[in-house]
Amino acid sequence: MIPWLETGTPFPPTDAALGPDSDAPGLLAASQELNVARLQEAYRAGIFPWFSPGQPVLWWSTNPRMVLPTQEFKLSRSLRKTLQKFRVSPACEIRIDHDFDGVIKACAQTSREGQNGTWIVRDIQQAYRQWHELGAVHSFETWVDDRLVGGLYGVNLGRMFFGESMFAWQTDASKIVLAALVCFCREYDIDVIDCQQETRHLASLGARPWPREQFETHLRGTVDLDPPRNWSYDPAFWCHLLDE
Repeated sequence: MIPWLETGTPFPPTDAALGPDSDAPGLLAASQELNVARLQEAYRAGIFPWFSPGQPVLWWSTNPRMVLPTQEFKLSRSLRKTLQKFRVSPACEIRIDHDFDGVIKACAQTSREGQNGTWIVRDIQQAYRQWHELGAVHSFETWVDDRLVGGLYGVNLGRMFFGESMFAWQTDASKIVLAALVCFCREYDIDVIDCQQETRHLASLGARPWPREQFETHLRGTVDLDPPRNWSYDPAFWCHLLDE
């Protein structure tokens, strides 16, 4: 059994989450409430919401936790060539927070291997839009010929970025925007991007699992630091990857 959280009820300790032998490893609690205050409390503790239509809000603390150390991002030869072409093309551009609604809607509509439907339900979209308006949730976007072709969105607290979801409507568009996020994070001393769930795709790009204790120790040292103040993209950021 997991606890039901009423308004004002704190989260249980994360080591109370269901273990690897359960049907839902990492499941910690459930609630009806989903708002910015609850989300902020959750993310500071390494907890995130993930649920399907018709379910209550389900809160998770997975162990291990998939993370991408920004200095360990794997730039393949083919992706390097793609980024070099993208950087010099006048038709190609990285934008931040230009079309957050477009990004979160596209992420919700993108089919995922092994998933039936989307976890980015209406309540999730509404809550993260509100958090975006308050300045903590950001979208990174790939634009070609003034058209949005790929993107991702995530949460920033201090010097920590929590990746939520990404999409691509054009080949390599999501890899391009993830590389752009890595460049931005390196520029502003964000050492780790939270990826939540382990996938082969993320592992191929340098992500790896951390024990929950290691992840939470990193959070305690980063979420209270000053966040980046300038959320605009400078093409010079690419030097963090392409000129290595």
